[in-house]
Amino acid sequence: MERIELEAVIYEKDGPIARIILNRPDAANAQNPAMVWDVENCLKDAEADYDIKVVIMKANGKGFCAGHDLPAGPGGPSYPEFTAAKEAGHPWGGPATLFLWPVLHLWEFRKPTVCAVQGYCVGGGTYFALLNDVVVASEEAYFQMPLPQGMGFPGGETMIEPWVMMNFHQAYEYLYLSQTLSAAEAKERGMINRVVPAEQLDAEVELIAQQIAQAPLSTLMGIKAGVKEAWEGMGMRTHLQSHFKMMQLVGGAGDVAAWRAENVEQGIGPAPRKIAKARAERAAHEAATRTER
Repeated sequence: MERIELEAVIYEKDGPIARIILNRPDAANAQNPAMVWDVENCLKDAEADYDIKVVIMKANGKGFCAGHDLPAGPGGPSYPEFTAAKEAGHPWGGPATLFLWPVLHLWEFRKPTVCAVQGYCVGGGTYFALLNDVVVASEEAYFQMPLPQGMGFPGGETMIEPWVMMNFHQAYEYLYLSQTLSAAEAKERGMINRVVPAEQLDAEVELIAQQIAQAPLSTLMGIKAGVKEAWEGMGMRTHLQSHFKMMQLVGGAGDVAAWRAENVEQGIGPAPRKIAKARAERAAHEAATRTER
């Protein structure tokens, strides 16, 4: 087996199977630039290696991925890509470079992908997970897009939720409320394939990958191309790009800025999940108060 430890990812090649292992457990496997580029470069290598038939995505630590890496203080993420784009006069360039095109590459990857999810899978981390072809989660795993209630964004840079749920009622509820879904609830909504006990997660994913790898590479790539083109024919790829533009517009809106300032004044945050939880508690209190009237 070939094993390379990169800055934020471990990359393994083991016969017909490659493994991309998120490896920032002390930082909740949050997506910093190093992780984005490590994953991207691993995908490129696996795509070009004719011996590789299947890619497994997984993570070390208690959870899969906590989303984008956010600093403790104000001012937003200190991503070099964001700074370089703004200095060149392209405020959207940095977010697109880090969180649009690499996500599209994961969607467009030409070989089968299988993902193992344990613990938290939040924000941008849900896209790392749910854009894989087959997703297996441990029983204690949970999924959430906290950005609508937590940061005032209309979702992540690439809104995949309508596509993985294929039910607009459920997609609205999940996004409007920044719901936290258990692994069982995610499976019920069609977001993932299987739920297994934590101690069986790795074995289940390895078995699926090995079973997939029994078929010829051309056959697997043909299946991938057919399914992918069907979804792209329904507009998925266009939607992922257009929603990125919508997120940039909404993120700069005046009422969103005022809402964020209110959260700061009230001492809730800055973590999106904390803000979303506080807002949900406030809503429950206000609803109960009105019911009592």
